[in-house]
Amino acid sequence: MSHFIVVGAGQAGASLVAKLRNDGFQGDITLIGSEAEIPYQRPPLSKAYLLGEMARERLHLRPESFYQDLKITLRLGAPVDAIDAISKTVTVTGETLSYDKLAITTGSSPRVLPAAIGGQLRKVFRVRSLADVDAMAPHFRKDARLLIVGGGYIGLEAAAVAAKRGVDTTLIESADRILCRVAAPETSDYFRAIHASHGVKIREGLGLERLLGTTEVTGAEFSDGTQEAFDFVIVGIGVNPGNLLAETAGLEIENGIKTDSTGQTSDPNIWAAGDCASLPYKGGRIRLESVPNAIDMAEVVARNMMGAQVEYVPKIWFWSDQYNVKLQIAGLNTGYDRVIVRQGETEISQSHWYYQNGTLLAVDAMNDPRAYMIGKRLIEAGRTPDPAAISDLSTNLKALLS
Repeated sequence: MSHFIVVGAGQAGASLVAKLRNDGFQGDITLIGSEAEIPYQRPPLSKAYLLGEMARERLHLRPESFYQDLKITLRLGAPVDAIDAISKTVTVTGETLSYDKLAITTGSSPRVLPAAIGGQLRKVFRVRSLADVDAMAPHFRKDARLLIVGGGYIGLEAAAVAAKRGVDTTLIESADRILCRVAAPETSDYFRAIHASHGVKIREGLGLERLLGTTEVTGAEFSDGTQEAFDFVIVGIGVNPGNLLAETAGLEIENGIKTDSTGQTSDPNIWAAGDCASLPYKGGRIRLESVPNAIDMAEVVARNMMGAQVEYVPKIWFWSDQYNVKLQIAGLNTGYDRVIVRQGETEISQSHWYYQNGTLLAVDAMNDPRAYMIGKRLIEAGRTPDPAAISDLSTNLKALLS
């Protein structure tokens, strides 16, 4: 009987094994995860869970009985030591498992501060796993002093939680503005104002020189020579794809595990899906760090592991929750040369429409689900509305779909 192994028990891994069974795969399935927890959602970690608004068990994607009922073997708390693509084996906690086909869904891991500038000190946290958030949660006390390093979405979401908990929060970004790598200045301006209204101190164009303290962090020295005292630190300076196992196994790597349009790697018996996978897109390659991509690509890979040969075409969308603002993003804004700002029905409702050479690329919608849904449908259909129509508030956006 065939044995399919999936390495990585996050959203992509859990979706993949469920799809295998739901589509009729009768062989053995083993899902291997380095964490001791059954597969769980990550987005709520830095939001509802950290705020105490979501119970631990609600994070779980499925109850443990789901995997038992579908005869999916879980190997949790079991980091994989090596993949041998020639012998088609996986070594995990000293045991060698043979596979017929293998999927790698190892996600991504947060970048860390170098030990030389204090990254090894206690009370320096990252936001990735349940254990990370459980460790930092007790420090979110009223009037505690928090430094957040990095002005991307992870850092801003953590700042929103901290502000709601009454934590004295400072966020630094070494670039000239927050969100500079992922959004237009207009979106940066929007979120800077939102955070300022909640008391978060955002300092842009300011780098971290070093963290202060001997065994645990007590403060920070910045690139301008100033120093401040802090009780704990959260680092949100981006992520790296989880491709070390694949690289060691000899698979091709290109900003992640290189796959073809079906999710197959350079080894015909090994597949990849989710944050760790680099896939073809519009003549180039992309790597998407999002839950929708993890689910959709994993399900396509599951079908292809069973011989379907279906191409995966990503429908690109993301989201972020900060305070009472829900940001929804459709499309990729890479290469934009024009941004149209459209005011929504409320003061904090707004959408930003990205164009390149007159073609609609992406939409950022803040508390404006109508603009998001219409923008998403237009982008997926390859249609571009006139920028003048978008900026004209008398335009009925829904009519743009007809």
